[in-house]
Amino acid sequence: MQEKQENNLKDQEILSLSQEDPAYFSFLVDKYQTPFLRAARGITRSMEEAEDIVQETFVKIYRYAKNFEKRPGVEFKSWAYRILINTSITHYQKLKKERGNIEYMDPVLYDDPALIEHKDIALEKDIQEGVAKAIDKMPPHLGRVLRLFYFDDRSYKEIAEAENISMPTLKMRMFRAKRVFKKIADENI
Repeated sequence: MQEKQENNLKDQEILSLSQEDPAYFSFLVDKYQTPFLRAARGITRSMEEAEDIVQETFVKIYRYAKNFEKRPGVEFKSWAYRILINTSITHYQKLKKERGNIEYMDPVLYDDPALIEHKDIALEKDIQEGVAKAIDKMPPHLGRVLRLFYFDDRSYKEIAEAENISMPTLKMRMFRAKRVFKKIADENI
């Protein structure tokens, strides 16, 4: 009987209830774990990395639940996916630094039928638009280096040459760009 009641609640109501009784949060985990794993795996190409990202995402959703407010055009689902994508980008950045040049997963390039079958084109488009909007709000010199690094998959050396700046200047610019991006993204969650 109680499970039927939870099925009638909206995600944001369940999130709010979970702040009083953490057991409610399991309903959100059950609902979003599989699609989150697909989205994260689409970025990292690794189920192990995707599982880490999804776990971290759920921790952040729970931790920042009080920051979620229902506004026009902002549903729990889009807020939660934005946290997932921001976490994925941060994780990707860390992996790239640790392991060198790794690529975003494109199921068409890798001919992985399981991923092609589950690819959510609308979600991918929303994610790309959200990231592009955040970058567009940044000062141009900062947004440009992020685009070159993440979207064009250019190395620091290539970016420094394209921007006609030294490597230390580029590293400082990337550091600032990442902080500005995170601030803009957090404000829009």
